[in-house]
Amino acid sequence: MDGSDGRGSVIATRRQKHGENPICPRGRIPKSYTPKQRMARKLVTKRGRAIYAKRKVIVEPVYGHIKSCLGFDRFSLRGLAKVRGEWSLVAMCHNLLKLFRYGRSRIAMA
Repeated sequence: MDGSDGRGSVIATRRQKHGENPICPRGRIPKSYTPKQRMARKLVTKRGRAIYAKRKVIVEPVYGHIKSCLGFDRFSLRGLAKVRGEWSLVAMCHNLLKLFRYGRSRIAMA
């Protein structure tokens, strides 16, 4: 998440087992915490868990589809500019496939 909605970014700090309910702390995050500790503390709050849960429907399915269905698991080129170009091409293919597959059904319904 980019934090543009005022809630800030959230990044996983560790793996969590299914059904594990962490203790929800109260009060402000201590200033002595490292950035990783601060993020871990943020993620165990109710608000932090709610923000992180949105990743399932916003971002993660796209990367999963690109990796598994399109078979894109590594970049072929080197250098930031070339990698950006390669990623733009992969993202464009993903979007065109979505339009091709799901755009036809919308046209038929209209």
